[in-house]
Amino acid sequence: MSRKSSAAPNINPEIATWTGPLGLPDFARIDDRDFEAAFDAALPADLAETQAIADNPDEPTFENTIIALETAGELLTRASHIFRNLAGANTNDTLQELERKLSPEMSRHHSAIMMNRPLFDRINTLYQNRKNLCLNPEASRVLELAWRSFVKSGANLDEADQAQLSAINERLATLGTTFSQNVLADERDYALILETDEDLAGLPDFLISGMNAAAEERGHDGKYAVTLSRSIIEPFLTFSERRDLRETAFKAWVARGEGLGERDNRPLVAETVKLRAEKAALLGYASFAHFKLDDTMAKTPENVRTLLETMWGKARDRSAEEASDLSRLIAKSGHNHDVAPWDWRHYSEKVRAERYDLNEAEIKPYLQLEKMIEAAFHTAEKLFGITFRQHDGVRAWHQDVRVFEVLDANGKRIAVFLADYFARPSKRSGAWMSELQEQHNLTTNQDSEGQTPIVLNIMNFAKAPAGEPVLITMDDARTLFHEFGHALHGMLSDVTYPSISGTSVSRDFVELPSQLFEHWLTVPQVLQRFAVHHQTGETIPQALLDKMRAAAKFNKGFANVEFTSSALVDMAFHALTPEQAENIDAMAFQAEILAGLDMPDAIVMRHATPHFAHVFSGDGYSAGYYSYMWSGVLDADAFEAFREAGDAFDSATAEKLRRYVYSSGGSMDPEQAYIAFRGKLPRPEALLEKEGLT
Repeated sequence: MSRKSSAAPNINPEIATWTGPLGLPDFARIDDRDFEAAFDAALPADLAETQAIADNPDEPTFENTIIALETAGELLTRASHIFRNLAGANTNDTLQELERKLSPEMSRHHSAIMMNRPLFDRINTLYQNRKNLCLNPEASRVLELAWRSFVKSGANLDEADQAQLSAINERLATLGTTFSQNVLADERDYALILETDEDLAGLPDFLISGMNAAAEERGHDGKYAVTLSRSIIEPFLTFSERRDLRETAFKAWVARGEGLGERDNRPLVAETVKLRAEKAALLGYASFAHFKLDDTMAKTPENVRTLLETMWGKARDRSAEEASDLSRLIAKSGHNHDVAPWDWRHYSEKVRAERYDLNEAEIKPYLQLEKMIEAAFHTAEKLFGITFRQHDGVRAWHQDVRVFEVLDANGKRIAVFLADYFARPSKRSGAWMSELQEQHNLTTNQDSEGQTPIVLNIMNFAKAPAGEPVLITMDDARTLFHEFGHALHGMLSDVTYPSISGTSVSRDFVELPSQLFEHWLTVPQVLQRFAVHHQTGETIPQALLDKMRAAAKFNKGFANVEFTSSALVDMAFHALTPEQAENIDAMAFQAEILAGLDMPDAIVMRHATPHFAHVFSGDGYSAGYYSYMWSGVLDADAFEAFREAGDAFDSATAEKLRRYVYSSGGSMDPEQAYIAFRGKLPRPEALLEKEGLT
């Protein structure tokens, strides 16, 4: 059941009180221009509610302070959730203009609450007396996290430092929004239009179909568009025999965020790094990396660097071996050029075909998007006993969005799942999970049964022409399973308090449920059931599965150099002191770090600094991109539990996984949660073994 709010008279009531099917907003009744009035009402209302908590004359209790904060600001929460998801998945000029206006306003609003001294005094009183409050472990965890959050937001600073921190946060919010919008604009506006058979040399039918659909969407009927969506650009770089076109497309892809004038993200990065360093110093930390890692599993930048540098040495050595293989094939093909970044995918695919008699074009006819969605749902059902019922008549923010009711084994709705799979110019690139509504089990005046989660998956797969199946690559299928793992983390959440619901866990634990779920994609019984040929309906042959398994660790040097270089640059930027970050040249600094690593010339960072949205479109993954690797150590060990049980769907292991990983949210310390599931912490070597780099 979802909470209801009464709307102020001058705002669209649908933003406050969702009246659509399944407890969703009725998107047809919401106009983009409605949000400004909603925020104009919601921001002061939220401040008034929190000030009332601060001014409460009664002695602070967990109920009148912590729970009161947990349930405050319902209108702002609802408006923010709808707006944020529209801004990412289906934006336009109206939403982007408001996004630029709101970013600093929301930052000021957050600072006003988190720096409210009387409010923090109440929380601090409870925290200092926590041993005498007789709280259960979950409530104790919520109190501890609330106290930490206020302290790290400047609640203990004097008035002058609070004002400085608030100004820094406000500017950082503006910089992050501008950075994100610049990348989206570059991705939206670029298309390499191809026309002739010569232009299409080497491209498989599935890619030609996708490029044709992309061109028609952009008004180029009968032509073919190479866009910067990974579902098009990566297979184009893999299969195109036109080296000149590969170079053109690749250079556009890696130059996102480097546009001229207002679209140039490089000065934004420099200012962001400087301000983050200043923020950390104000709060008493040696660097922004120390600030961000303080409450993670990794704890310190030194621990992160140890992991990354161990991987870097192994990955770089392997990539050198891989480059030699590519050079040999280039020479064998009658060419005399070195391996360039726009050559790597193309020739590595040829090496894979030569070595394993395997290529992506052979696999892709068996990977229909619809079947892979079924595979993810089937896996969740076998592991956790949940089912998905599609509601075709329910409208969301775009006609492509699919709406599912999620039911437990008894047929009770436990979540709503919305999936938006296809690329379009109004959507930022990449793939992600988000929420319109978080799960909780609080009983309040508005809610007698808590709140059902409403979870989103957003992808950017290339559409096929009308009437043709959408075929995806193996990497695309892994992305689908990855993001669905995040979605399950939100949908299976079973906690009391909103602030620790679902994915509200430390950054280097949040990727465990997603990366772990990827393992089930390649479980033989999953592929044998759902990987069926789109024309013949035949199951993927065992011989092809054997070849895929044999090639599973192929090109891992390249993949880990791409990733690890990005993570090391992220850490280097955020390990700077304010003095070191003063007047920094972001691209020169990136080049200096890569030179120190002896970065291979033929490989580039997976995310170059000007379009490193994980790190610079907000601070979610800043000093935290390493977390994919940290969680990789966990997921490699976690799936081993099922192997030890002798069954990838062992019910006892799955029940522990659900209880301690997918359902516990932030109610437990992540190390304790993992040990409760697995009985021990993993060895770092587990990741090297998984990647074949031992």
